Amino acid sequence: MASNNGTNTIYYASHPVISIEGEVKDGLGEALLISLLIEETRAGLYRCEARFANWLPMEPEPFPFFDSELADFGKSFAVELGPPGSSRQVFNGRITAIEAQYPQQQPPEAILLAEDRFQDLRMERRTRVFEDLTDADVARQIAAQHGLTAEVDADGPTYRVLAQLNQSDLAFLRERAAAIDAEVWVEERTLHFQARSRRNAGEVQLQYGGNLLEFSVLADLAHQRTSVRVSGWDVGNKSQIDVEAGEGAIRGELNGHRSGSAVLANALAERHERIVTAVPLSEAEARAMAEARYRERARRFLTGAGLTDGTPAIRVGAVVELSRLGEPFDGKYTVTLARHTFDRVHGYRTVFEVERPGIGG
Repeated sequence: MASNNGTNTIYYASHPVISIEGEVKDGLGEALLISLLIEETRAGLYRCEARFANWLPMEPEPFPFFDSELADFGKSFAVELGPPGSSRQVFNGRITAIEAQYPQQQPPEAILLAEDRFQDLRMERRTRVFEDLTDADVARQIAAQHGLTAEVDADGPTYRVLAQLNQSDLAFLRERAAAIDAEVWVEERTLHFQARSRRNAGEVQLQYGGNLLEFSVLADLAHQRTSVRVSGWDVGNKSQIDVEAGEGAIRGELNGHRSGSAVLANALAERHERIVTAVPLSEAEARAMAEARYRERARRFLTGAGLTDGTPAIRVGAVVELSRLGEPFDGKYTVTLARHTFDRVHGYRTVFEVERPGIGG
């Protein structure tokens, strides 16, 4: 396995280090592991799929993964990847499914499927009402109900009423996070509910022709808007609400680049959007809604996908700084998907997806 930092190439054994119930299983990643996939998206909920050879004919129990002492439902399953001395844990969850496969003319295989603690939050649907709370308050309350510690850093209005209608707690949290431009994820037993602009998952520098093996990028005006407007009715003040969000909502993320809104207005025409599927009850609700919708569209102006040699520092929320792509596309992007894979042909590799609201040049 080669790790290229832009100046030096370091070779190291790329086999994952696997722990079950907190105990490192020596040799499991080297002798029996066939392939590994770990994926994180902006929706939260890390998932892991590990495929193993499940045949030791000289042992008393020839199917090692049928031994519940080794692997069983609910057991913790963790994976560490990367070069010695700077490896990172890229997954920590629990086994939720066990699959056995018996291919023709090949040894039997076992597949362990695992998810992080968000699995608890997606298993049960609820219908209930929250009154006079912020989205941050709701996140703290749901975290406590599942025995999780809440780390909350997000602004937003206080709502008279929020209704969870036949939704899982995970789906409801995702909805509330999206409403105020926040993101939600879990690390071990800590639930994070944080404004997108404040999430700091580190920074990685990648160079095409070096440690960036492949990259494709699209600048697309199809879903861009010049502004987003939200209307409603303030019951308390008995007045109409009419709020508009535009480029100012995203300016701090442009880094001197041209926004999709500006390019759209200059190249084609101004395009405005009005949200009519929701009726906010205060100006603060309307403003949060308009700005969140505008930012969501604006950040998708540039979208890209890349491939590197295994890079455990790439995770959702991280910033990747890409170079040697040319002026329009050089610069910083935010990671929206990270997929770490291992197999016996390519070793450890990382696939990622990114977005940003501006184009250079």
